Amino acid sequence: MKNEEKIPDKVEEPFTKYGRYSYADYLTWEIDEMVELIKGRVFKMTTAPKRRHQEISVKITNRFFNFLEGKNCKVYQAPFDVRLPVHSKKNEDIFTVVQPDICVICDRSKLDEAGCIGAPDLIIEILSPGNNQKELKYKYKVYEESGVKEYWIIHPEEQTLLIYSLTAGNFVPSKLFTNGDVVGSRCIEGFSMDLEDVFRDLD
Repeated sequence: MKNEEKIPDKVEEPFTKYGRYSYADYLTWEIDEMVELIKGRVFKMTTAPKRRHQEISVKITNRFFNFLEGKNCKVYQAPFDVRLPVHSKKNEDIFTVVQPDICVICDRSKLDEAGCIGAPDLIIEILSPGNNQKELKYKYKVYEESGVKEYWIIHPEEQTLLIYSLTAGNFVPSKLFTNGDVVGSRCIEGFSMDLEDVFRDLD
């Protein structure tokens, strides 16, 4: 009889052990809410995104999808696991697993059935009440360290966009773009987006 690969037992009440958690732990959790791991620390996702957040996400995802059709890059929308390994791609050695609102991946070797392993080329996070510190502090750092080429942060209430571009290993911020500006991407050549279209009809 051949040895079968052991499937980890599901754990209904995680986050009880001392120390940091890995992607291997993450795979054993059976919980209703979504969580992210940032350097081994568990971050519970906020309640379901607000309607305005979802409208913006759909609009931007559609723009990227239409632009990228027939091209090598692919766009994905949360929930979508992005694993950011440091030294090893083994599940037990990965301590950061995030679910960006939107991400674009041009190196298809990073894609597998579980999602993405390695840094996407571009990540977009849309701020929601209650998670701003996570996006602006914790995710910013791991995205920079893992080599994400562009990190876009959208503030729905203020209708603004800030783009961080990776330069010599460090994020460099753009000017603050506002409603009516047309923005482009340095890593997705030829893509542009009018923020007036993105923020139109948000009530």
